[in-house]
Amino acid sequence: MVDLLLGLQWGDEGKGKIVDVLTKDYDIIARFQGGPNAGHTLEFDGIKHVLHTIPSGIFHKNAINVVGNGVVIDPVIFKKELDNLNQFSIDYIAKLLISRKAHLILPTHRLLDAASETAKGKAKIGSTLKGIGPTYMDKTGRNGMRVGDLEFTDWKEKYRALADKHEAMIAYYNVDIQYNLPELETEFFEGVETLRKLTFIDSEQYIFDAMAAGKKILAEGAQGSLLDIDFGTYPFVTSSNTTAAGACTGLGVAPGKIGDVLGIFKAYTTRVGSGPFPTELFDQDGETMGRVGNEFGATTGRPRRCGWLDLVALKYAVQINGVTDLMMMKADVLSGFDTIKVCTAYHYKGEEIAHLPYNIEAENVTPIYKELKGWSADLTKMTKAEELPAALNEYIAYLEQELNVPIKIVSVGPDRLQTILR
Repeated sequence: MVDLLLGLQWGDEGKGKIVDVLTKDYDIIARFQGGPNAGHTLEFDGIKHVLHTIPSGIFHKNAINVVGNGVVIDPVIFKKELDNLNQFSIDYIAKLLISRKAHLILPTHRLLDAASETAKGKAKIGSTLKGIGPTYMDKTGRNGMRVGDLEFTDWKEKYRALADKHEAMIAYYNVDIQYNLPELETEFFEGVETLRKLTFIDSEQYIFDAMAAGKKILAEGAQGSLLDIDFGTYPFVTSSNTTAAGACTGLGVAPGKIGDVLGIFKAYTTRVGSGPFPTELFDQDGETMGRVGNEFGATTGRPRRCGWLDLVALKYAVQINGVTDLMMMKADVLSGFDTIKVCTAYHYKGEEIAHLPYNIEAENVTPIYKELKGWSADLTKMTKAEELPAALNEYIAYLEQELNVPIKIVSVGPDRLQTILR
């Protein structure tokens, strides 16, 4: 069986830390979707690490890390990630395997992303401008370049044909995009040469053989369920399926081979970029969450919007993913609030509803809150569940009752040691 680890909100839930904590129990960590717009932050031994494409198990000596077919890879960013690992003496040549069916992000994909976003004007969706959307468009349009193409002698001709097509599309947008493609291509080709030093695999067969051999596998998602291309807050979403179903298509795992589904959420809610956010706070409470929680995007550095926990959206994510175990992150950030609020329902078009509707823009949705008692204790030095304050335990118990799923882990700080098992 393959266990899944997923974000249940708009991303940035802390998946990287939890994968790092859990990796000791697994033989293989596999990324199944998304691109370098993901930012998985890990902190241990006083050092902060940010990964964008490489699975979060790379820092464990015995884990094999697989980049699956559902992922899109930018060789430039990938090379920088590998260069950053060199200082830690990590043998990524032996520990990192790349699916031949994963698609490549070309420099012109990034330029297309910028041209498209600029053309939208005020209607822009908040793209990270990493070229991910255009790469997935080429994938579904059946013109994309894949990692496996790099094993053939004519791959540069294939690259040239696709890049020329992209330049014609950029011209069509008729926006002021300044770029030096030969300079970008030099960096791209250097990244490709680094990528070609790694082992390319038929990842679906590799995963199948590993399951047959009894290996323990953890599939690592990127972004969050509310950014899913089908089930998220469209069009303010990412370009891949971030939900549990994405692991089946992004790794070639049959639905019946999915084991535990581990869902990660923050004790409150954040969102980066544009899009609806019913519980967003514009007051001192929201400012405090952002400041104490150091809420800045791991990839973009953009400040995250902050708000109270949206239980309507969280229930929805639990349902569509079939979550079996929950993990609550950043409980320490809520220390000091006299009252904790939880959105339990919406006022929507004149009625009260408790499910996520088609449109949750502010003009259609007003959150309905339940108030719970806050706590003031500093959680960051706590190591056992028995040490947690009574009010936090009541908060956890309330969420477990509403979601009907146990909360197995409570994170009380960014370090891997600041993790309480329940």
